[in-house]
Amino acid sequence: MKNELFYKYPKSLLNKGTGFLSDYSHSLNPYTGCAFGCSYCYVRQMPVSTFRGAEWGTWVDIKKDAAAMLSKELRRAKARGKVTIFMSSSTDPYQPVEYREKVTRSLLEVMTEDPPDFLFVQTRSPLVARDVDLFLQLKDKVRVSMTVETDLEEIRKHFTPNAPPIKARLKALQDLANAGVPTQATIAPVLPSSEDFPETLKSLVSRVCVDDYFMGDGSGGRRTERLRIHALYKVLGLEEWYDPAAYRIVYDRLKRVFPEDQVLVSQSGFAPF
Repeated sequence: MKNELFYKYPKSLLNKGTGFLSDYSHSLNPYTGCAFGCSYCYVRQMPVSTFRGAEWGTWVDIKKDAAAMLSKELRRAKARGKVTIFMSSSTDPYQPVEYREKVTRSLLEVMTEDPPDFLFVQTRSPLVARDVDLFLQLKDKVRVSMTVETDLEEIRKHFTPNAPPIKARLKALQDLANAGVPTQATIAPVLPSSEDFPETLKSLVSRVCVDDYFMGDGSGGRRTERLRIHALYKVLGLEEWYDPAAYRIVYDRLKRVFPEDQVLVSQSGFAPF
């Protein structure tokens, strides 16, 4: 899919953590828009997408002078109290444009010089492993969360054809863990997977978060319903996986492999230390 790129000068970068992210003082998005354009992405139903007049996944706004702005905003925020940051809530900080623009890396460089109390990095891109040097400087003030919705590549292709392959994501998780970066695997949303999925993750991480459309789209599943994702499950003959109780299939499998305190559900799995 071809993406249109635009350069923008934002008025601010740090946004107050609210709703699902109320455990955080702020959220931080290096870009607006996301080239991965996942079919189930709840942001498709938010104003940033619906008011754009172009399909989600076909455009990306690159935030110029982001590092300088974050440096100022971070100092002000820290003067007011504890600062915990979720990066990112409505884009992937390591989508393809980051290879060239390095906005996310520039923001991490600011945070290594003036660390927040905690930084949570959410991505589905293997590019995140590039910044292992900066994560190590943040030590225990950072956690990298890799989205791995399934271990079945054919399922991934049906739901997120423009996202990175599962194997590459697992390799990045392994590289980060080997380097000593705090990590977790995030199965969000829960997609159909094999019974061997927990064993695959057990060799890579000691912490897993499970989330689904009904808990995690910010509207009890209504945003996802409007995206008509259920129709794709029906076509694939996997309707039993589109159900508020379906996450239990994966959750129960994980608990047979992981200690119970290492398997978290929805909001608790994204919360800061």
